[in-house]
This record gives sequence, structure tokens and C-alpha cells, in this order.
Amino acid sequence: MVTGLTAAALVTVGVLAYQAAATAPVERGGPRATVSPAPGPPKAPRDERHPDALPARSGTGERVVYSVDDDRVWLVGAGDRVRRTFRVTPSTVDPAPGTYAVTSRSNRVTGSDGVPIEHVVRFTSVDGVVIGFSAAVDGSTARPERGVRTGGIRETRADGEAMWEFATIGQKVVVVR
Repeated sequence: MVTGLTAAALVTVGVLAYQAAATAPVERGGPRATVSPAPGPPKAPRDERHPDALPARSGTGERVVYSVDDDRVWLVGAGDRVRRTFRVTPSTVDPAPGTYAVTSRSNRVTGSDGVPIEHVVRFTSVDGVVIGFSAAVDGSTARPERGVRTGGIRETRADGEAMWEFATIGQKVVVVR
């Protein structure tokens, strides 16, 4: 009987340890892309009359779409309906076009540039630089200094809150040119 209880306890601890490791913030091991970036078209086709329209060939289903060339994000809900779109300030390191998934989130931390940030949603890393969306607590969206390798894609506080509500762990993130 004691052996059975001990085995059950060890299995439970193992499962909890795995769950904790799988959802740990970047500071505890770093995020990783859950899907390797797939080569995409050089630039997703755009509706020239509606520059804020969702890019064609940006995936299907619920997802976050990020255009590195247009510095714009779309939060796409069920039925491919755009819930929100907004401009962002890019980081100095861009993710490759492809499909990723949200790997970790933090409510409030200090960014790699020393700025306090909130609503951090991370989805990949590039050569050791963690890439994700965030909002500066002071509301600033200044471009990062040249020569400093950062992965924080800055959004306004209101847009950061919308991203936080939408992009939970595992949410698909599609990066296009």
C-alpha cells in the first residue's frame, strides 16, 4: 500500500513539474518556437486600397498576424474576422516569416532595454534574442537604440491589453513580410 501511494505521489510530482516547465516564463529557460518557421512568400499580397486589411495568405483560424514590413498586427478571431488591427514599433531583431505559437507570457517585467513593460507575449527567439509583443508601462513606443539587439515589438498600452486577452499560451502567431 505504501509503495502504491509513493508511486502515485511521484507521478503527480512529475506531471506538475512538466506543466511548470512548459509554462515557465522566459527567465526560466527561454521560449522556443513550437513550429519551425516555414518559408513564405517574399511579401504577403496586400489590398492597396485598404493598407490595414488583413494580408492574403496569412493563415486561417484564430491567430495573431504580424507584418514585419508594415509594422502592423492583426488579431484574427473565428471565421477569419479581424477583431483588431494596430501599428507597432518593431524591435531591432525580426523573426523569420512563418507560423509560431505563444510560448510564454509575463504580466510585468523589465525589458531588455531597461524599460518596465507589461502584457508580454513571447513566441520565438532569434540567435538568443527573445521575440514578443509588449507595452511600455509609461506608454512610450520609442524605437530601440541602433546596435542594441532587442526582440520587444512595442504596442500601445490599450493594444497590449487587447493582445494579452487574445494571445494566450499556444495561440498561433503568423509572421509575414
